[in-house]
Amino acid sequence: MTTHDPDGLSPKATLARLFNPILAGATLKERLIACLGALIGIAVTGLVCGVLLGPDPHLPLIVAPIGASAVLLFAVPASPLAQPWSIIGGNTISALCGLLVARYVHEPVLAIGPGVSLAILVMSLLRCLHPPGGAVALMTVLGGPAVAGWGLLFPFVPVGLNSVILVTIGIATHRLSRRAYPHKAAPVAANLHQTRDLPPQWRTGFTEADIEAALAAMHETFDIDRDDLRQLLMQVELQSAIRRQGPLTCAEVMSRDVVRVEESDRPETARALLLRHNVRTLPVTDSEGRLRGTVGLRELAEAREAIAPILSAAATAFAEDPAFSLLPRLTDGRAHAVVIVDRDGRIEGLISQTDLLSVLSRSLGGASADDLMAGDKRPMLAAG
Repeated sequence: MTTHDPDGLSPKATLARLFNPILAGATLKERLIACLGALIGIAVTGLVCGVLLGPDPHLPLIVAPIGASAVLLFAVPASPLAQPWSIIGGNTISALCGLLVARYVHEPVLAIGPGVSLAILVMSLLRCLHPPGGAVALMTVLGGPAVAGWGLLFPFVPVGLNSVILVTIGIATHRLSRRAYPHKAAPVAANLHQTRDLPPQWRTGFTEADIEAALAAMHETFDIDRDDLRQLLMQVELQSAIRRQGPLTCAEVMSRDVVRVEESDRPETARALLLRHNVRTLPVTDSEGRLRGTVGLRELAEAREAIAPILSAAATAFAEDPAFSLLPRLTDGRAHAVVIVDRDGRIEGLISQTDLLSVLSRSLGGASADDLMAGDKRPMLAAG
């Protein structure tokens, strides 16, 4: 009798899937960085604690659950469970919970369940849920005389000390590898015009209420911040729009005769060019033609003698980038144009909101009325 996988996969495919990375976005490079980070983090934590605590046979230099904390810290640094407060607070609080239960429940077999469950409850209430904290609580309950001898000091030394050192090493190694840690989700879009209207990207497509409804319908808890989830879904919409529109690049859309000024020019020169060409901002270059920033009428209103001190950061892209990938930057209310540069930072062209709208109108005009009414060819609305 032949058995079949419920997902329709062959036994060989099912076996292969077991060894594939289960984390979205996981790559071999990221895993190797995680391994190196854990090697450094655990080694330095052990060395520092060895110097600070000395050769005490009754006090471990490093507690075993710190190894699990290192997995989260270095392998999934964006996880809410791997943030500094989660690691330090979760481990320390769990050790305190274990001590509390062990004080009143003297039989270890009976104490282990309440110890772990209390740790989960307190970590959840204090917003520092950390899976290795359950192991810390269990270890504290079963620690026997070694833990009891240190009493209330044990949650702080070595547990808290281990956690602080590990997080410190984690912050340093993530910065060296140019990864953001502690993780900060992209800020929620705001209406920069300070009116009651929703930001442009939130007036179409999914809303916060849709996300909440979807999470409620799934009946699951996911290891991802809500703001990160929102950004992920918006990126999915954008990539879907780019795929459906085809490989239209910035080079095919951009204006090539770009009006610009040098940072050594007078403010009056920039102001005259803005008014003459009826544009909102001008790219500003250095003496070698490399982009330095942009300047608009708002900045020029405060200028006295030079342009250089009042420059704003420029939104940039490369000529080979998909044109529709500029949608988020041209609809967030901050930039009215994206400067197209080469690898040396020299200006090759410029794409304004008007340029991209012209492309959008042509793409929408190519669809039939029935298709537009059906909604299956409205990628630009989906991009929000």
